[in-house]
Amino acid sequence: MPAPDSGSDAKRTAAQPAASPSFGPFKLQRLLGKSAQTLVWLASDPRVDADRVLVMPRAQAVDAVHLQRHLQAMRKATRVAHPGLVPAVEVGEHDRWPYIAYERGDSSTLTERVASQGVPALDAAGWSVQVLDGLAFAHEAGLAHRDLQATMVLVDESGHARLLGLEAAAVPHDAQTTQAEPAHSVTGLQAQRRDAERDVLAFGLVMHYALTGQHALEQTDTATAMSLMPPQGREVVRLPWTTARPLPEALRVIANRATDRQERHRYHSARTLARALEGWIQAEEAADGGPLALLADRLRSNGALPSLPGAARRAARLAMMERERTNELAEIVLQDPALTFELLRAVNTAEVRGAMIAGSGPVLTMRRAIAMVGLDGVRRAALSLRDWPGPLGSGAAAQLERAIERAQRGARIAQLLRPPGYDAEVVHLVALLQGLGRLVTRYHFPEEAAQIDRLMQPEPSQEEGKAEEPGMSEESASLAVLGVEIDALGAAVARHWGLDESVLHMIRRFGLRTAVRAIENDDDMLRATASCANEVVDALHQTARQSTAALQRVAQRYGRALNLTLRDLQMAAQGQSPHDRSDDRDGPRSTWHAA
Repeated sequence: MPAPDSGSDAKRTAAQPAASPSFGPFKLQRLLGKSAQTLVWLASDPRVDADRVLVMPRAQAVDAVHLQRHLQAMRKATRVAHPGLVPAVEVGEHDRWPYIAYERGDSSTLTERVASQGVPALDAAGWSVQVLDGLAFAHEAGLAHRDLQATMVLVDESGHARLLGLEAAAVPHDAQTTQAEPAHSVTGLQAQRRDAERDVLAFGLVMHYALTGQHALEQTDTATAMSLMPPQGREVVRLPWTTARPLPEALRVIANRATDRQERHRYHSARTLARALEGWIQAEEAADGGPLALLADRLRSNGALPSLPGAARRAARLAMMERERTNELAEIVLQDPALTFELLRAVNTAEVRGAMIAGSGPVLTMRRAIAMVGLDGVRRAALSLRDWPGPLGSGAAAQLERAIERAQRGARIAQLLRPPGYDAEVVHLVALLQGLGRLVTRYHFPEEAAQIDRLMQPEPSQEEGKAEEPGMSEESASLAVLGVEIDALGAAVARHWGLDESVLHMIRRFGLRTAVRAIENDDDMLRATASCANEVVDALHQTARQSTAALQRVAQRYGRALNLTLRDLQMAAQGQSPHDRSDDRDGPRSTWHAA
């Protein structure tokens, strides 16, 4: 009687016979891989003179009832067709061993392709997206894999990766646990969600292997590795800091999130992991767009932001009045970030700037922008904007509105904190542009923005007396969700509008770990003032106890460079200027005036 198990196993159950070259209609050639639950064999099928990959459980079905249940689950899985799933050619059983047979073609398993140094980052990410798309499709159809291993991924000569083995390790319908989980009562939907999340975690371990060439925790079986990780165990799986092949930081963050020690930080669906990888791939492969590749289509169809209720129409009406009211019109335009950004885009394109103000730098005041496009241009821009809230639902619109309020408050505080001689509008716009990435993310990626929020939240420790578990930084969270940094999205949009490198430098907020030292030029002064103001707003949105300490840290970071004290920041937060404002709009200014 032929046996599918490997002859090299030291421990066999009594039900497992000795190895044989035959298994039903197939001739077994070699064992491609095995886990505690499944076996993957390369076999030949003399009936059609072709190679097959056979996937089967590690043990025979205990009785006819369980065998039929397993075969039924396998057949259901083979009816799901997707480019990321290997199509099955046969489902059958031999001596109570159910199996699924797949075409081999010119494909090889991931374990056959991965050398000791791993595979190139773009290859690993591209293959992962293809497999995850198929896995997500299967999950949405109510299926699960339950034993996802590197051996279950086939990659053909054209670089197309697909997953096999869905439901090959299916548990009996009355079982509620896996080998790595305690027994408890769960509903069908809960069990399905649990199995899907375990599949995604298992694939995170497969990604770790593909990128490093080494199995996580030195375990070839992903189920065994998962049993050693929280919450069952204490082992932590993270990519090593040094790898044989170069590993971009963004991809490192994505892979590490997939196996994070905190369950709440891990990807809970194959779709979200695939989206993060797709974002990184698009940004990495774009010849000159970079992160803008993620946004290009959405910017064309929906604009940068929707106009706040009534704001654009007020500006359009005022633009029909006397030209002497340009300053008043500029103030109204600044109340609506969507119109502000649209005018900046309109006047900073290379064609416009070259034709109208040849030789000058970017336009960073609304007064100058209005003078360039004229009142008719303002009215056309205002009326071209998407009405609030664009395509957003009510919840996402409320989040965007709060984000706009925070950005506008930061711009107002920046005006109050600016040193004498600096144009108020320039400071306002630099501070507002520092929040561009956050605003466009809220508008164009509302679900991803909500994910980023959740990842950044700390979690109370489950052990009494211990400090709370910290959340991710915004940088890490955005990389883990979008595949790119939020600030990089903002910079890509600003560059697309025609803003030059000096402005891109100014609108990049100082990192929280970056020391703010002496200011050497006007650009650094504007950048530091705007960054300080935005950090003040961030501090004010913390709890009352945390807010004071956070403001103190802001004062320590920027105090010497900007000659500011904690009291100055508190005054600005209350809408009062800490400086003697004897300078006005027509007084002396820095080189950043109404250019």
